[in-house]
Amino acid sequence: MNDLINQPDAPRLIYGLRDTGYSFNTAAADIIDNSIAANATEVNVRIELSEDGRKFVCFGDNGDGMDSEMLFDAMRYGAPARANLASLGKFGLGLKTASSSVCLRFTVISRESEEADFAKLAWDLEHVEEQNQWEMLREEMTADDYELFEELCGDKGTLVVWSKCDRLLSKEYDDPGGAREQAAIRRLGERLIDHVALIYYRFLDKGDDRERHVSITVNGEQVRPWNPFYPEKADQVLSPEQQKLEIELEDGSVETAQIRAWILPNRRDLTKDEQKVANITNRGQGFYIHREGRVIQQGGWLGVFGAVEPHTSLLRVEFDFTHKLDEAFKVDVKKSKILFDPALEEALKTLLQPTYREAGNRYRRKEKAAAVERGVDHGSANKVIGNTPSTKKPDVQSADAGQKTATLNNNRGAGIKLRVPVDTHVNPDSIHVEAVETITSGDLWEPAMRSDAESGFVAGVRINKHHDFYLKIYQRAAASGYAVEGMDLLLWAFAVAEQNNTNDDLEPIFEDIRNEISTNLKKLLREVPLPDDEELTEAGDEEGD
Repeated sequence: MNDLINQPDAPRLIYGLRDTGYSFNTAAADIIDNSIAANATEVNVRIELSEDGRKFVCFGDNGDGMDSEMLFDAMRYGAPARANLASLGKFGLGLKTASSSVCLRFTVISRESEEADFAKLAWDLEHVEEQNQWEMLREEMTADDYELFEELCGDKGTLVVWSKCDRLLSKEYDDPGGAREQAAIRRLGERLIDHVALIYYRFLDKGDDRERHVSITVNGEQVRPWNPFYPEKADQVLSPEQQKLEIELEDGSVETAQIRAWILPNRRDLTKDEQKVANITNRGQGFYIHREGRVIQQGGWLGVFGAVEPHTSLLRVEFDFTHKLDEAFKVDVKKSKILFDPALEEALKTLLQPTYREAGNRYRRKEKAAAVERGVDHGSANKVIGNTPSTKKPDVQSADAGQKTATLNNNRGAGIKLRVPVDTHVNPDSIHVEAVETITSGDLWEPAMRSDAESGFVAGVRINKHHDFYLKIYQRAAASGYAVEGMDLLLWAFAVAEQNNTNDDLEPIFEDIRNEISTNLKKLLREVPLPDDEELTEAGDEEGD
């Protein structure tokens, strides 16, 4: 007897393997992987809630099926390696660890043909605990088993049934099987549909010849593919030479990964229906890792670039590799995460940096144009200034719009002539403060002489719609009238104080001060993103509340 053999404690290990980090979606996908690996063309998933609150999840496929010996091997923790190493299965653990992460009992029923006998085995974690050994259950087929197999599989294939689902939902309900729990189960199914639509989009899309077609339903609903790269509208920006990435393995051999970079159109260039298809969000940017055609990780920059942020929300990177690169990328048991080697991180950063920058520039250009067009209401400040005649300001004698000059009396003396923008026929509601697109100096604001006719000028301020302070701060403050009014009054006070305390000698100094303030503000706001429509809508809703 070999005294070095040390069998694991069955209850401790089988319960411990429940906590390998699966979510319901990743667990379900692991079962679907097995169906695809078994050459299924149809996979049906059903999530059920009984009236007494018991929950079941069933997976049926029309794949190759198994006889009793094959099923026994498949139910072993650490099942034998598949003959086809390129299959979606990998470690021989997925069926067991994925199932037990959700339920205490999982049953597998399978047969290879309509004429073959059914094979049926189950793992029940409570039974293992009672027996204190790795003992499965072999039970007779029931009438319900035959009916369910026919519904979800057909004549042949494999049926997986999760029962005693103690971890299917994140909370327990006071009324098991009631309306609230039914709604939670319904939402669970909807989220699974979204997950499957992305993970298997190449298999679900009949027009994508990179993978064979597989039909998947969840609770009777056909899952439609969701291609995250939206090739109908997006631009693929890497050249053919850049799309191949050679990776050297530890044994010295070289394998090739494929990479493509897609810049999606700005949502402002899309219809509402197209926006739903593109689903452009901050979390959606980054790498979409494909192993053997199946998405195993979506979104995020995996250390290649920093955290996700709005400026690069239009960039999605399609990264493909085969099972031969599993070790190089440290593929985990759930096949839902990989790691890049530091050298590969650096190579990808060098390759993608121009695309990363271009995606940010496209976003900024479109958002900036939209922000300029959106505008801010400055009416409140104009009313306040108009109703406060006691403020100190210059006495304007005359102004010449053509020469852009004004003659005024101020604290420096009488008849002082200044170079200043002169605006005639101004809307009376914006006579004192107006945001404009015509400031070419880059300054945030500039003093101006303004009149609603050809004479009767008053000192006012023009605010630069293209300056970052206006685009990023004013726009966010738009929902708060007091915030906008306060900034308007401040800039008007600066502009009028300049006009009331300048002359030919001091005029350049005031210009330099304005320029320095405007430049510093632009630098300080460089990393502040432009507000998006959702943010502005939320702000508006809060104001309305």
